[in-house]
Amino acid sequence: QVQLVESGGGLVQPGGSLRLSCAASGSIFAIYTMGWYRQAPGTQRELVADITSGGVTNYADSVKGRFTISRDNANNTVSLQMNGLKPDDTAIYYCNAFISTIANDRNYWGKGTPVTVSS
Repeated sequence: QVQLVESGGGLVQPGGSLRLSCAASGSIFAIYTMGWYRQAPGTQRELVADITSGGVTNYADSVKGRFTISRDNANNTVSLQMNGLKPDDTAIYYCNAFISTIANDRNYWGKGTPVTVSS
């Protein structure tokens, strides 16, 4: 079984910073793209940022210049440094990874961590 466990969410004032982390564990053969998605109430889940196993990154236009995604391949972790947070960034943030196991290759999701940006 594969698990993705997120940490680091919370309440922050506008302009503040938070760092989200996600650790993958289980019978993992390889991890390809890892990323962060978010879903605000009443909206669809959207991509925030992702990163390939080779380190190529991709960001939503709304977070470019403010968020930075990184990963540690040796420890199967991905992080999201969020600076200059805005109220519009309030959402549940989900870790995602495309993982190869002995059984198959597929997408996995974490349970989510809430981020609230409010004064």
